[in-house]
Amino acid sequence: MTSSNQLDLAFAALAHPARRAILAQLALGEATVNDLAEPFEMSLPAVSRHIRVLEDAGLISRGRKAQYRPCALNAAPLKAVASWADQYRYIWDARFDVMDNLLKTMKENSDE
Repeated sequence: MTSSNQLDLAFAALAHPARRAILAQLALGEATVNDLAEPFEMSLPAVSRHIRVLEDAGLISRGRKAQYRPCALNAAPLKAVASWADQYRYIWDARFDVMDNLLKTMKENSDE
């Protein structure tokens, strides 16, 4: 799979809030599907489909411990997403600098 395809899959997987919440849970450590489903008001099959999307994107892996198949976070694709976004950091920094200067000017004018 090319890195572009991997990035596309990661962004598609991250587009849904339930999948982002699942990743946040897995950032704390391994969890079973039942553990991951607990905070959601959706069926276990629906949660399993979200997990499958995350797994297909390479964001999580599933192990095997006795009869359990715990899920674990795989941070490598997240690093690729962060690296992609970081190439645009100079734009954010420049815009925040402009906003910061504008706010300082507004504050100075209101103090007069």
